[in-house]
Amino acid sequence: MSEVVVNRYSDEDLEEFRALIEKKIEEAKKNLEVYQEAYSGVGNDTKDTAPTFKNLEEGNQVLSKEENGRLMARLVKYIANLEAALVRIENKSYGVDRITGKLIPKERLRIVPHATLDIDTKLQEKKK
Repeated sequence: MSEVVVNRYSDEDLEEFRALIEKKIEEAKKNLEVYQEAYSGVGNDTKDTAPTFKNLEEGNQVLSKEENGRLMARLVKYIANLEAALVRIENKSYGVDRITGKLIPKERLRIVPHATLDIDTKLQEKKK
């Protein structure tokens, strides 16, 4: 019978990644708050008393609101991906390529902490 080798990062490595991910979640949530405030128009500035007869300004505000909406959606998805990474840390499967089962290099995980694929696997998937 062949022995099954379990590829996973050490508990110390997982704690390092947990701290990194928690910091990124905190930053992302702060950014999300800023976008939500900008999107809802909450705040005490002169915009609420300024005349709104300038079409270009109104068009720019709509575009800005749409862009804020897109950015908020991306941040919500990013936060969800980071939180899913925390779950993988809990069950000790963090940093394991979900297709090959090999460890994703630490350098990649430090840059993209929610990654579930090694860069080579990701490039192969894109070719399909």
